[in-house]
Amino acid sequence: MLFPDYRPRRLRRNECLRRLVRETTLTIDDFIMPFFVVEGKGIKREIKTMPGIFQFSIDLLVPEIKKVKKAGIPGIILFGIPDKKNELGTGAYAKDGIVQRAVAEIKHKVPDILVITDVCLCEYTNHGHCGMIYKKDVDNDATLDLLARIAVSHVRAGADMVAPSDMMDGRVGEIRGALDENEFTHIPIMSYAVKYSSAFYGPFREAANSAPQFGDRKSYQMDPPNALEALREVQLDIDEGADILITKPTLPYLDIIKMVRDEISHPVAAFNVSGEYAMVKAAAQNGWIDEKLVMMESLMSIKRAGADIIITYFALDAARVIMEGRGV
Repeated sequence: MLFPDYRPRRLRRNECLRRLVRETTLTIDDFIMPFFVVEGKGIKREIKTMPGIFQFSIDLLVPEIKKVKKAGIPGIILFGIPDKKNELGTGAYAKDGIVQRAVAEIKHKVPDILVITDVCLCEYTNHGHCGMIYKKDVDNDATLDLLARIAVSHVRAGADMVAPSDMMDGRVGEIRGALDENEFTHIPIMSYAVKYSSAFYGPFREAANSAPQFGDRKSYQMDPPNALEALREVQLDIDEGADILITKPTLPYLDIIKMVRDEISHPVAAFNVSGEYAMVKAAAQNGWIDEKLVMMESLMSIKRAGADIIITYFALDAARVIMEGRGV
């Protein structure tokens, strides 16, 4: 049989050859680990829909952050869950709010870890929406000042970066202006620029106790069939001062990550969301898949699509796999 001069299997014969010609490399430096912080002491409450992920009180959160630091992961993103909620979500920007106190304690005990805070209102409002309500709808413009106040309060507590996830029009510019006015010009904004109205957020809403009490979020989060709209959203946030752009979810939206990466030179982060995590965990618990291999293959696909940064609940597990030399 006559073969062409190039035979691809020559470079697949063993692991050393495969490593030598590997086009995409997944490293610990790529990861950000999400955490949920709650009021109280001595609390480590597993989230039923996200096996291995917990709500922590501040005292037990700090040791977990130390594990992340020891693993070499550069940073964490923090989501706060208050005891009390109200229509205006005032706990989100309170000086003694759950995130503000958690950030201060983390920066005191683990000063070298990058602390990013999620800036939104849904965890703090009694209606569960990401902004102020007027006539059963989210009032975009009335929400902007509150988002800016939240961001400034997080930075005053010690946050290294803020990540607005609300999807209100104009919020990046409002936050940038407020940070600059308060002499925080050095603080970067990691914007949830491309956040789809997705069914993959279900486990997160249990974890953060943030499900909307009426309606849905389709009037402000992106419509899943749309792709070109993602580029418009990204450009708007860049024009308003965003430093890093998040796309969310990841695995059903790898084409969006690729499209955004091809169009912009800013760093691109991808949020591997709760539903994606939960599906891998559920399948693994049923013995249907090899969890570590599927985890690493999934994360590699996100990196291959063009993400510079991967926010993932698998961060610590994946870092351990990489350290053990068992990455893809």
